[in-house]
Amino acid sequence: MKKTIIISAIALCISFVSVNAKTDNSTIKNYDVEAFFKVNSFCVSIAKGDLETVQKLISRGADVNERSNGMTPVMYAAKFNRVDILNLLIENGANLKIKSDKKMTAADYAELHGASDALAIIEKATAKKKKK
Repeated sequence: MKKTIIISAIALCISFVSVNAKTDNSTIKNYDVEAFFKVNSFCVSIAKGDLETVQKLISRGADVNERSNGMTPVMYAAKFNRVDILNLLIENGANLKIKSDKKMTAADYAELHGASDALAIIEKATAKKKKK
């Protein structure tokens, strides 16, 4: 039984080698592959919860309302329930009323992903702005 399995495996390997041995280079096509989703490093840092990097990027002039893959930084913070980062973005002028390409606000993303802490912060911040 062992000999049969070993012989079968060797035969299979040889058949793969012989099938792939002859290649006509004139039929090979080069395809440019591009990522479908492009998220900037600022929003990736937010999604990962890297508060220190987010603070550095803001201090270096990162736009807290710039869209990345159709979403603003506060939407990423809300989606991933990054409370400290969400507070930092709000303090630095993030607009909570902007809608994504999917017509959703940061509050909608927080609610959709069950980020109750982020949703509470967003509701509190929008209530303060309404009073002013």
